[in-house]
Amino acid sequence: MNLIVIGCGRVGSELAFHLFKQGHQVCIVDQNDKAFLGLPMDFRGRTLEGDALNQIILRRAGIETADGVVVVTNFDMTNAVVGHIAQTYYKVPSVVVGNFEPRYRYIYDAFNLQVVSPSHWGAQRIEELLYSLEARMVFSAGNGEVELYEFSIPQAWEERLLSELLPDEGCQPSALTRAGRAMLPELDMTLKLGDLLLVSATLEGMTVLRQRLENQQGQEV
Repeated sequence: MNLIVIGCGRVGSELAFHLFKQGHQVCIVDQNDKAFLGLPMDFRGRTLEGDALNQIILRRAGIETADGVVVVTNFDMTNAVVGHIAQTYYKVPSVVVGNFEPRYRYIYDAFNLQVVSPSHWGAQRIEELLYSLEARMVFSAGNGEVELYEFSIPQAWEERLLSELLPDEGCQPSALTRAGRAMLPELDMTLKLGDLLLVSATLEGMTVLRQRLENQQGQEV
């Protein structure tokens, strides 16, 4: 694919190199030519110095034939505007932008852009790891608004119904593995010790689920 990465900071340089190693044609743009010094020595994609708000620079980068554009400069306003231009004017099939200041997230939402917010996602992951329940997060969608968790059913919940364990909102069962065989779980199924349950949940839903598990375990002690 023909891909453009705008912003050669930590995220941009790492992404551009990874995409290049995957065999894509990559052009990375930054208004400071010294930023390119952060690229690995064996990066063989194109580097282009210039302001991405300048359409001449965007055309030189190949935006008119690009399959995807990633905008991860240090400036949220630049990311939002360039992403919007790439998506609406140049009709780039895939546009992803970085949001570094959470207070500006509403701008990306107004432009209907696909957004990755490292600070939001990172803060939520740290909060998740603070909890004591050994529930392993195996997939994060969007910026962590919904995540997929995997955990083993403890003895305290053996012979209880799945519907009793899961909260009414913010948590849905995705799969249950028993004796090595995976199945789509029904809410009226009886849980067994050692069942491996996969649930998709919001932070609020997972908080309630943790509390139910921990409360039941405390009662069994």
